[in-house]
Amino acid sequence: MAWNEPGKGDKDPWKNKGGSNQGPPELDDVLKDLSKKLSGLFGKSSGGGNHSSGSGNAGGALSLLIILIVLVAYAFSCFFTIKEAERGVKLRFGEYVGVVEPGLSWKWTFIERIIPIDMQTTRDLPAAGFMLTQDENVVHVEMQVQYRVVDARNYVFSVTNADKSLEQALDSALRYVVGHNQMDAVLTSGREDVRQQVWQELEKIIEPYQLGLLVVDVNFKDARPPEQVKDAFDDAIAAQEDEQRYIREAEAYARGIEPRARGRVSRMEQEAIAYKQQIVSDAEGAVAKFEKLLPEYKAAPEVTRKRLYVATMEKIYSNTSKVMVDVDGGNNIMYLPLDKIINQQTSLPTNVTPSLPTPRQQPSQVNSSSTGRSDRYDRGRN
Repeated sequence: MAWNEPGKGDKDPWKNKGGSNQGPPELDDVLKDLSKKLSGLFGKSSGGGNHSSGSGNAGGALSLLIILIVLVAYAFSCFFTIKEAERGVKLRFGEYVGVVEPGLSWKWTFIERIIPIDMQTTRDLPAAGFMLTQDENVVHVEMQVQYRVVDARNYVFSVTNADKSLEQALDSALRYVVGHNQMDAVLTSGREDVRQQVWQELEKIIEPYQLGLLVVDVNFKDARPPEQVKDAFDDAIAAQEDEQRYIREAEAYARGIEPRARGRVSRMEQEAIAYKQQIVSDAEGAVAKFEKLLPEYKAAPEVTRKRLYVATMEKIYSNTSKVMVDVDGGNNIMYLPLDKIINQQTSLPTNVTPSLPTPRQQPSQVNSSSTGRSDRYDRGRN
């Protein structure tokens, strides 16, 4: 028999909640039950005592569920993460509590606040402007500062804005240093000094404020005169660069020529010392020879004198190509040892030109002044 047969009553199995054959309720019934529970939760009654009591129990369970969900969501919101390069400044009701290290941490949401600060990144801060030098000239200077945070608490609480304070301190230090230097120094040779001075002055300015910042480097990017006089200053800078180049070239030439000059001086000194030693040795040898000859001369002066003369003349005439002729004998036939003369000429140095009598010269004109000595020399040898 069908459950919906006429005359059998309402035996809908989907609404038979008390029976053994239970099934899923209708969507409308579920919505109505949920509406009743919400109404009971907010204090609105919708029926008799038993039904009111059931709605109150369901509303309490739903309230507990909602509270539990809110607590779980709040617990999850209390967890936070600090990156490796950061440090977290923890505030509780706006008051500084401490610094949170990198990693997963806990905070009370709506009670505590975390301000992450990057501690490892190097930041850049530019500064530029037209400035007046000590010699009352205007230059346009550009400089850049590199810095990073080293103290998170001082960075947040020492001043209102640490980055802005550093920018103002850099501008003040740069104008102070440029105002105490000449224009030529700022544009050309004194750039490194200006950079160092700006660095020192900047650290001196920010030290009392305890900004929590560390200046890593100061870069002098550019310095140029106003556009109206730029060409003249470019010529002046080029002239100064040429001057420095010439100085370096002269120094390099001096470093190259000086060792050679010292070498020549040393060689000349050594040659002079050797020449001195040679002369002294020759003199000592001559003295020794004279000392050996002196006893013989004292024993036979005439013989020794003649022997010395003959040896000297032999040495002299052995190196000459001239022929000595004795014309006192009256002999018209003369014998010239041409073979010996030719051999002697070939043995002479190339720069020595032997002198022989020409055919037109008379024999008496050839070394007539030496005839007597030659005659005596021949007679002495015989």
